[in-house]
Amino acid sequence: MGKLDGKVAIVTGAGRGIGRAIAEAYLKEGASVTVTAAREQAELDQLAKQDGSERVLALLADVTNPEACEQVVDQTIQRFGHVDILVNNAGRGMKYVNASFLTEPTHFWDVAPSTWRMIIETNVNGPFYMARATVQRMLAKGSGGSIIGIGMSYETMKRRGFSPYGPSKAALEAASAIWAQELIEARIRVNILLPGGATNTGMVPAETPADVQARLLQPEIMKAPAVFLASDASQDLTGRRLIATEWSAADPQGRAILEGIG
Repeated sequence: MGKLDGKVAIVTGAGRGIGRAIAEAYLKEGASVTVTAAREQAELDQLAKQDGSERVLALLADVTNPEACEQVVDQTIQRFGHVDILVNNAGRGMKYVNASFLTEPTHFWDVAPSTWRMIIETNVNGPFYMARATVQRMLAKGSGGSIIGIGMSYETMKRRGFSPYGPSKAALEAASAIWAQELIEARIRVNILLPGGATNTGMVPAETPADVQARLLQPEIMKAPAVFLASDASQDLTGRRLIATEWSAADPQGRAILEGIG
């Protein structure tokens, strides 16, 4: 018996990195999973082929398009019957502002408005569109659910040179705190999961110095806590912030989640 047997999840930005790791973990625990990406269908298809079951639905969809988000949820329900879990992972980072952002910070006034809009639309509007579409179906079903946003440390959120990525994650945390309050009576919980440090994903430029790359966390660190937040073991946990590097299966509601988002 898997920890997520019978559950249905949607994981955005699942072609690689954190989204891919979480989708793999959910499949291993018995969930059916819809995986999305904005551009690379081949990466999604490879995940489906790797799993080898009928429990993967691979959809090319841009979360900045509200109609596409509605279609993702509808197609998930058509395929699997319902939806229990949403992981708002799709995002765009600072490499779109400056490929050397880790070593050469960019002043906010030097960020092109088009780049600012692209990052905000993906990291702020996208989670809203996906949550809005998913919650409407969860409410109609009436059996609760789990929404997980992928966050970042408060220190990095406010780091010099991290506009607009830092502000976009701050907005997601504020939204999640509000959503958690509004959904508590419907037993739909909303939590933030963050790695606990810089992570080796597509957001890190290939030109990043080797000594910096060596210190990066790996996406797999998110697997176990993401399963916990999606499972019934966390059914009383909402409006909280879970740090993956501090989470332990032996103490799942311990020090890693003492910090709330409310």
